[in-house]
Amino acid sequence: MNYMSSINAAVLIFPFIALLITMPFILSQYHKYGSVSFFKSVIIYLFVFYLLCAYFLVILPLPKISEVAMMTSPRTQLIPFDFVIDFIKNSSFDITNIHTYLKALKESYFYVPIFNILLTLPFGMFLRYYFKCDLTKVIVYTFLLSLFFELTQLSGLYFIYPRGYRLFDVDDLILNTLGGVVGYLMCKPFMKILPKIDEVNEDAMEKGMKISGFRRINALFLDLFIFLIIEILVIITFGDHIYLNLGVAFMYYFVIPLFLGTSTPAKKFLNIAVLDYNNKKNIPRLFLRKFLIIFIYFVIPIIIFETLTLIQNDYVREFGGLIILLGLFLFYFISVIKYLFTGKEMLYEKLSKTRLVSTIKPNSSDVSCTN
Repeated sequence: MNYMSSINAAVLIFPFIALLITMPFILSQYHKYGSVSFFKSVIIYLFVFYLLCAYFLVILPLPKISEVAMMTSPRTQLIPFDFVIDFIKNSSFDITNIHTYLKALKESYFYVPIFNILLTLPFGMFLRYYFKCDLTKVIVYTFLLSLFFELTQLSGLYFIYPRGYRLFDVDDLILNTLGGVVGYLMCKPFMKILPKIDEVNEDAMEKGMKISGFRRINALFLDLFIFLIIEILVIITFGDHIYLNLGVAFMYYFVIPLFLGTSTPAKKFLNIAVLDYNNKKNIPRLFLRKFLIIFIYFVIPIIIFETLTLIQNDYVREFGGLIILLGLFLFYFISVIKYLFTGKEMLYEKLSKTRLVSTIKPNSSDVSCTN
């Protein structure tokens, strides 16, 4: 029952964890490959969900602090393979009596050590398949994961509790590490069925040679996020002045790209460059492109609405404003759809004769245990 309650807690918390890691994961994938593989996304989320379940199985259920303060039980068990002695001495298992075998399997002296093996079995499988770790590294990383769990228990959940409410057991380190090794060995037949990660990465990189609308929008919002952070720091330091704010925007979107090969910081990170039709870095056309974006999507609408305010007739002004507002909404909506889903050139790209080009290199490698 405790096991199921821990897993249920992980199910409830996982959406929030997934939300936190989604954007960093997407940005890292665009940085490495230029695209996001659905298959790799599933593997990563499964891995995170597994770690969350394992962690909750270690720390839950949480007792009351007052109950822990009154505990006098031992905090550590440092005798290796004590679980074997415990099983032989205290379980109902009798090697000479076959009828005791099944009963012994149902007792905690047996299923608790087995659980400790099963706890890290998926970890060994993930390490071998996704991260391409060899056996030695699987042993090391599984031991470190187990040590983290045991220290979490020994410290009373990082000193939230006055003492550890669960036993630090050296046998758990041994059994958890064994679980990682078993997972490593069990992974081999699955690797014959599942796609090879190298092939998945190659496919993602091939797709990354073209710039998807989602990649473009990520670059747009990442640039906006970075710019706003800089803008806030400038306002805190120097105060809120319109010309200073415009100067910061000009520096970020016009000057900095001159030093980053025509790319803004976000585009540089996501391996996107702005080139002309001859695939060359053309500074005048880069400036023209940015000027057209500002003029088409910001200046023209402002001019239209400012002109509308000059009309004396209230009915004409209000009706005209509604028509213009609907027209602008339709124009922006079509622009967004075209930008994200069609792959066609935008008006400012045609006029400036520029385009976004992926700078992903086909020989880029993934981060793994073998690197």
